[in-house]
Amino acid sequence: MHRRQLLAASAAAATGIALAAPATAQTTDDATQASFDTVMAFMGAMGGGDMDAMGALMADDMVWQNEGDPALPWIGTWEGKETIFSFLGTFSQNVQVTHWENQDAFASGDTVAVFGRMRLRLTASGAETDAFTFALRAKVRDGQIVLWNWFEDSFAVSRAFHAT
Repeated sequence: MHRRQLLAASAAAATGIALAAPATAQTTDDATQASFDTVMAFMGAMGGGDMDAMGALMADDMVWQNEGDPALPWIGTWEGKETIFSFLGTFSQNVQVTHWENQDAFASGDTVAVFGRMRLRLTASGAETDAFTFALRAKVRDGQIVLWNWFEDSFAVSRAFHAT
């Protein structure tokens, strides 16, 4: 096994996501590395606002899941590219990511897990969260993402969203 250092992606554009720290992966085979590279490329495309690159990395039947307070307009499950792009527009209208740090990333076969810390500013309330942890479980098929399962400290985000 070898360790490979990956470059961090640029500051946020359309989605407000900035990748500020390098991520590393320990790989055992080419398929695992390809899955890892696909997820990191997708994160980089999001951070750079490159919708064309994002679309190329998304399977037509991709599913995006965000867990949390159902009162938040970006919590839920979205299926298919067009629906996901619409959701990302809603997200970017409501949230500005002010800090993003990938701390760990692992891959095994078609599954990639990324863990880190982030901070958000909510547009409607102007409130900013303290730094909180996030986790991502993504699945890749034939070089495209089929699942993006996002977990964050939804209590902190909900509190900031509902702040008056």
